[in-house]
Order: sequence, then structure tokens, then C-alpha cells
Amino acid sequence: MRSPRSSASLGSRRDGEDLVVTLDRDSAPRVLFSGEDLLLCDLPEGTRVVYPPAPMAPVPNRRAAIRWALNHPEGCDPLHAKLRPGMKVTIALDDISLPLPPMRTPDVRQTVLEIVLELLADCGVDDVHLIIANSLHRRMTTAEMRRMVGPRIFAAFYPDRYYNHDAEDPEGMVTLEKTDHGEVVAVNRRAAESDLLLYVNLNLVPMDGGHKSVGVGLANYESLRAHHTPATIRASHGYMDPARSALHRSTDRIGRVIDEHLDVFHIETVVDNRMFDGPAAFLGKNEDRYTEIDRLALEALRFSLKKLPRAAKRKLFQAVPAGYEMIGCFAGKTEPCHAKTLELCFRQYLVPVRGQSDVVIAGIPYISPYNVNSILNPLLVQVMACGYLFNLYRGEPIVKKGGTLIVTHPCPDEFDPEHHPSYIEFFHRLLPETRDAMALEKKYEREFAQNPSYVHLYRKGHAYHGAHPFFMWYWGENGRQHVGRVIVAGAENSHVPEALGWEHAETVADAIDMARGHHGRSASITLFHAPPILMADVGA
Repeated sequence: MRSPRSSASLGSRRDGEDLVVTLDRDSAPRVLFSGEDLLLCDLPEGTRVVYPPAPMAPVPNRRAAIRWALNHPEGCDPLHAKLRPGMKVTIALDDISLPLPPMRTPDVRQTVLEIVLELLADCGVDDVHLIIANSLHRRMTTAEMRRMVGPRIFAAFYPDRYYNHDAEDPEGMVTLEKTDHGEVVAVNRRAAESDLLLYVNLNLVPMDGGHKSVGVGLANYESLRAHHTPATIRASHGYMDPARSALHRSTDRIGRVIDEHLDVFHIETVVDNRMFDGPAAFLGKNEDRYTEIDRLALEALRFSLKKLPRAAKRKLFQAVPAGYEMIGCFAGKTEPCHAKTLELCFRQYLVPVRGQSDVVIAGIPYISPYNVNSILNPLLVQVMACGYLFNLYRGEPIVKKGGTLIVTHPCPDEFDPEHHPSYIEFFHRLLPETRDAMALEKKYEREFAQNPSYVHLYRKGHAYHGAHPFFMWYWGENGRQHVGRVIVAGAENSHVPEALGWEHAETVADAIDMARGHHGRSASITLFHAPPILMADVGA
């Protein structure tokens, strides 16, 4: 089956290449990520391969596009018309979990800030704070904060007026009225008491942005508990399809209460899917179109990775920034602004796919939103498989109900004690007792959330909140409920896959044989060729 690439009015893609191909016996081996390694796999004849769309063309002038959005916002007056001398303004920013990997400097958030801060100064607004909307994520380090906004803004605002949100500061949070569903609405006090709250969003996938920005990024544990639950996740039929997501319905209700109490002005930027750039650009290509130089580069990279210890491989990959470019910018009221963002995101990522498959294969890369400059530990491997990769679809999952998901990863029993201390206890103490998300929520979640050591490490160190490993386990809940089995190929041990409830195989070929033993020799197989990011738009 072949589907031609489609073009988009706001950007162009390479012509003549296919997004969906069916392999024949002469096809080149496919490259799959396996943590910090790359696998070359020969797949059975008839395997369907779904490739990412090519990056859309960037806006010709990033700064001009941002200024246009500020002067032509959705649903409200231009930003300059909302400003007056002496007012109190807070600017909230997405944290380091976006984009993945971090983009080349200048980060698009730096560009937005340079324009907005100049406008605020021209209008006599000097009571301005910059807050990283890290929710229950780890605090960003000083170096990470400097890199995101650039040295000039960093020097002017850090540390007193540029800092991380603290969800556990009892004096730093304000609780507003509950939603009509009884959901707690809590928000950062500085943001709540400002005359104007600006939110600068870098939108990487359709799950992000909109009401989720303020309602999650500047919230506390009690507010997040409204939607970060196993029941909510089970009722979310696609994280990347907000209209079908119970999680988004909850964050929308919370966000609407926030918008009733606060004057919120969103600035949402959309980037392309140019995850690989420069010497690594070949990793985003269809292998059938590799040049001789691409093949030599792949072999050289694989040779180097085989010689390096895991920590060095991780450092090598994470040291290479992505070549993301801005493809759009929208501003204004939450919902009309975000509607424009979603439209452009779908245009960049969606690939039309005809029908579901019995077996879906995907490589798990070295990075997730929760291990930037850190380790992809076993719980995060699970999140990538059953949470993110499974949910990269609109409409229906690409794998059939009861089907098999094959992923590639070595699954080392390795954790970062600085960033993920509560994960260690969750994995080694709780999962051996039960993998039942409902039972874990009821029996242990609040214990971890209120653990004084974990609270201290979140507030004063660079640790994820004590409740975060629970949220990561819940995040894979709809994937676990949908697929019949998960097989990990290339695991270096048996106890990590078994703790996650997975089967394991030495190679992808062995995993395919296991899946065919269950579904039959005629089982349909799809390789989901990510990264870069793509979404399957599954139809009949």
C-alpha cells in the first residue's frame, strides 16, 4: 500500500516520497532506536512501514510572525492594548520537557520573551516575573534556565524574578472555586495576583498547550489529582486527540475557571518535527532513500555506539540539539488560540493509515519528556511504549484491540537518584506487590506525595515530585488496557520486562515469531517508524 505525501498551505514537504510503504524482499533493513543504541532489522515481506512527514517549511521571519500574532490575537485586544504603566505581569514558560531534544539556540521561547519584554518596557511595565511552569516536574538547573532564555534575559531576571514554580509552597499557591465536577483549581499565587498572565507555550504535540498550560503547569498536587488518575486515563481515547480525551475535558474545565478569575493571554508557538539535524539528519529518512554517505554515517555511528559505555552514549545523544524551526505562532484567548495551534500540529504530524494491525513494532529512543539530561529508567520506558508511542494516533490506535506491541530497548535496571528518587522505591517496592493502577492509587499514592523527603527533594533539589512515578504508571494505563501483550526485544535482563508485565525476546525477529504464534502466520504487521514524531490517522 502506498500513500502519497500531502502538502500543506502553511508549509511544504518533500515531493515524491511515500509516508506509508509495504516492504518487499528487496527492501533495505530498517533502523530502530533501542535506547542509546540503533538496531538494523530485516522485517518480514508485507510489513507496513509508516514514516514521519517531512518537516514543514518554517515561517520566513520568526520575529515578524510573533509580532503579528501579538498584534492580531484570537478573541481579544492586541497585547499592547492590554498594557498600562505600573501593572503587575507574570510570564509563565513551558519547562525543559519541551521540545525533545532541546532545540538549537536561540530557543523560540527566548525569541518570544525578547519581543514581549521590550513591549512591556516600552509601556512602562516593570513589575515582571518569569516563572517556569514545571508543575510536579523537576526544577530546571541554572544552566538549563540560562540556555532557554539566553544570557541577557537570564542576567536581568535570575534569580529573584526568574524561577521555577513550586507546587509544594503553601504560601505560593491560591485555590480558586472548584469546577462544576468538584475538581480543585489551584494556581501559582504570583500568577493569580497579577494584572496579566502571559503564557509562552512551545507546542510539540497536540496534547500540549491550551487550558493544560496554566491548569497543569502552575498547579499543585491536589489540583492534578483531578485528572491524573487511572480512571481518567482509561477514559481518554487518545492523548493526542483532545476531543476524545477525558484528561483534556478535565483540564478544560479547570482552565475555564482560571480564565474566569485571571486575565490570561496565551502565546503558542508550533515547531516542525526536525528532530535530527546536521550529521544526524539521515536518521529521519526512509532507509530506501539513503545515499552512500548516509549508509556510511549510520555504520560509523553504530560502530561508535558499540564502543562506548551507556553513560557516554547517553551524553553523546543528549549533547546534540534538534534543528526545530517555528512553523506558526498564535496568541490571544485560550480556546481560539489553541484551536489554531492544533490545526497546524495535525497538519505537521498526521499520516493517513488504512486500517489497524495485529502487530505494531516501535523503537524506543533515548529521551522522553521526563529524562532530559538524565536516564530513561524502566518506568519511563513503559511510559514511552504504552503511553506516548501507543497514543500517537487520531481516531483509532494503529494496533488492534488485543494486538501485540513490540518495542526495542535494553531495559537496564538503572535510575537517576537525583531526578527520580521516588521512582526507585515505586519500581522496587510497589510493582513487585501489584501492577494494578487502581490499587496503587488507593494504597500508596498519597503516601509518596506527602513523604517529607520526596517533598524536600522536589522543592530544594532537582527531583520529580513523589507522586510522579504513579502518574507515569497511570499514563500507560489505556495502552495496557488495549493491547493484548507487549514484547520487548533486546532486553539485557528478564526482571525489568517481567516487573512491567511484559514478555521479552532476544531479537525483533524472535519477537515477531512470538507474536505470530499468537495471532497466526498471516498476522498484519506495521512498523511505526518514529522518531521523528508522527501520528497515525487511522481510517478504514
